[in-house]
Amino acid sequence: MPDRTGPQGRRAAFSRGLAAEARAGAHLEALGFSILSRRARTEAGEIDLVVRQGDLLVFCEVKARADLDGAAYALLPRQQRRIAAAASAWLAARPDLAALNARFDVVLVSGRGMVRHLPAAFEADA
Repeated sequence: MPDRTGPQGRRAAFSRGLAAEARAGAHLEALGFSILSRRARTEAGEIDLVVRQGDLLVFCEVKARADLDGAAYALLPRQQRRIAAAASAWLAARPDLAALNARFDVVLVSGRGMVRHLPAAFEADA
């Protein structure tokens, strides 16, 4: 089994994460969303993708694992709270978008390239 704690392992994991985010972004664009931000950094944390479709603003977490079930179980309540806080901080910096309806989605990506979009996967008060 490869060492995932060393520099090479971290670089490989980072590359896999970028590839998963690219697949998730392409999937959301195919569904009609426009990408407003990738890897949006705030003082509260990072949001993988911020997308918009009409009056809907979506803060999207991307989870990549060997299989979709593993990816689905990887989003913990603590992470959900961090994403919600980051979304609040992101919106504070973009008051022009504050009137839009917002939701929190998850896009799961498997090691085989399968993608599953979970709309409204969690609430901001998780």
